[in-house]
Amino acid sequence: MRAATYSGAATVAMPLPNADKVLAAHSFANRPSNRSPVTSRQPTSAPDAESPLNAGGGVCDGLPVTDYRTLNRANWDERAPAHAASPDYAVDRFAADPDYLSEVVRFDLPRLGDVAGLRGVHLQCHLGTDTVSLHRLGARMTGLDFSGASLAQARALAGRADAAVDFVEADVYDALDVLEPGGFDLVYTGVGALCWLPDIRRWAGVVAALLRPGGRLFLREGHPMLWALDEPHPDGRLVVEYPYFERPEPTVWDEAGTYVSTDATFQHNRTHEWNHGLGEVVTALIEAGLDLTMLVEHDSAPWDALPGQQLKDSHGEWRLADRPWRLAQTYTLQARRR
Repeated sequence: MRAATYSGAATVAMPLPNADKVLAAHSFANRPSNRSPVTSRQPTSAPDAESPLNAGGGVCDGLPVTDYRTLNRANWDERAPAHAASPDYAVDRFAADPDYLSEVVRFDLPRLGDVAGLRGVHLQCHLGTDTVSLHRLGARMTGLDFSGASLAQARALAGRADAAVDFVEADVYDALDVLEPGGFDLVYTGVGALCWLPDIRRWAGVVAALLRPGGRLFLREGHPMLWALDEPHPDGRLVVEYPYFERPEPTVWDEAGTYVSTDATFQHNRTHEWNHGLGEVVTALIEAGLDLTMLVEHDSAPWDALPGQQLKDSHGEWRLADRPWRLAQTYTLQARRR
């Protein structure tokens, strides 16, 4: 089950050595829309045994690499301008309407509460649309992302929106090297972020270290049960095909497109991604020193995760047309630093 399916793009999942199943993954960051089903997806031979997750680097797309970040950063750097130019990210609306908020932030406003005056950091912020939205709600925001090209677009957006937001370039695991430990009242993470991280416990440790005592994490993410589903079946069945839990090996995906409406073509199409069970996320946060204060599962997602089986509501959320209560598609979680 892919979080986003791409128009005209063939998808190839390649399990790494010792992976006895392909792991569910997704390529969604914040809010994709307007995709049609992938029509070709078959596993291929595994990559070279020396190229899963070791530190280092190398060329990518067709040649061995030793660092998953090399692949993923190249993918995001190349796509950032196309994402910013696409109507799906509504960059022009941010510039034209000073009250405009991203759909993801608007969806969670009843749960988010008052953030005015809070010092916040948005981890894995990509183009910064959610970051600017939180700024418009009164938070003093910093956005962090490992893609320099994405941050260039984020800074341009903030400039057009007259939003005083700082953007910092770093891998999320290195956030404490560039941000003040214990300096934040709010850590925010939007939909489609955790799939890029191999170790959910390490992520939870970063979150805890960034928060002051009493500070809170706010997370909306795709549900791992959704990621465990196969592509849509013609008969409408929901078929669990991929692992629900975090595994050491990533899934390696080759995808020629992207999740927004665009005519752009790309060369860097390979990514490494992971799934994380809901219990794994909660337990990692508790062990890192946070207390869970909210966990709400939603029967909807802000993109069409199961093309041909869903209906879109007036708020931009998609849910199953047939008995939507069968499937949790996303969740919202809050936790407070002890």
